Amino acid sequence: MTAAVVIVTKNRRDELRTAIRSAVAQAGPVEVIVVDDGSTDDTAAMARAEFPMVRVESHAQSRGLVVRRNEAARVTDADVIVSIDDDAELVSTTTVKQTLQDFDHPRIGAVAIPCVEPNRGDRILQRPPSPDGQWVTDCFVGTAYAVRRDVFLTVGGFRDSLIHQGEERDFCLRMLAAGWVVRLGRADALHHYESPKRSTARMDYYGRRNDILFAWHHVPRLALAPHLVGTTINAVRSAAEAGRWRDMMRGTLAGYAGLRSGDRAPVTTDIYRLHRRLKTAAAVPLTDLLADLPAIANGEPC
Repeated sequence: MTAAVVIVTKNRRDELRTAIRSAVAQAGPVEVIVVDDGSTDDTAAMARAEFPMVRVESHAQSRGLVVRRNEAARVTDADVIVSIDDDAELVSTTTVKQTLQDFDHPRIGAVAIPCVEPNRGDRILQRPPSPDGQWVTDCFVGTAYAVRRDVFLTVGGFRDSLIHQGEERDFCLRMLAAGWVVRLGRADALHHYESPKRSTARMDYYGRRNDILFAWHHVPRLALAPHLVGTTINAVRSAAEAGRWRDMMRGTLAGYAGLRSGDRAPVTTDIYRLHRRLKTAAAVPLTDLLADLPAIANGEPC
């Protein structure tokens, strides 16, 4: 099984250097792809000059993280795509190798790689409750995941219209409906440093907007109204706790304004309930889920 580490970046040249250095140091043959989404700080030039072994895809126009990650999946032939943010670091040289070993069941479409956010403490996120067995969760975070390329393309990749925030949850539910799950990985944790250049306003806006759109796209009819009410209450609560009303409320309203009857493709009630079960439990043994998973249309991958 082969792997490609994909790093999408924009105007974070110095932080990107650390991310690339950690990616090229990974054990085994690992392709590294840097996708520059319209940087104006010579990001692409730095990557080409300092890391000639890395494939650099440079774009003059910015189209966003979601679009660029989809494009990266189409330009590599690797079996597994490992995606990290440009402000992350694979501190262990064996994280990718260990993650590939977690694809040991045909129903595992993606692996949530353990990660630490040092600026918030030393708690390891996305780690299974036990190293034994195969533990499944509802979603992965965008800075630390691996996905089978064939599964990613079959499911349709990330939804371009989301632009930023929430694309992982949207994808993981579609993947679950297609018969594949997200496994909590056992690899050495990567570090995500959360760049000070991150736009909180942008995250607030798209995060709340895409929560509404997620419900509209996926939630079955009978559960849609209560789900939207709960999502709206959560948005108000989050805005109050953070003291950032403007962008969160703008995003919530934009989500409702973006509802269109033609783009609804709700999952079945059984899949919706399974998704909610995984989200609530955070970790469920794969063996407990096999009977509830739908058949894979084109057969299970090897």
